[in-house]
Amino acid sequence: MDISALSVVMSMDQLRTNVGFAVMAKAMDTMEEGGEAITKMLEGSINPDLGQNIDIRV
Repeated sequence: MDISALSVVMSMDQLRTNVGFAVMAKAMDTMEEGGEAITKMLEGSINPDLGQNIDIRV
């Protein structure tokens, strides 16, 4: 294998690694947002009377 082919292979390997890290970071961000949403939803359930009554005027 000559130097130019080795350089291309190494460059493609580095690109593959960078893309893998970017995908992993995006997945971690998505999971963090989902966790925050679940936490917010659970905090809303602390007050069990919330949303039980509706005021209606006729």
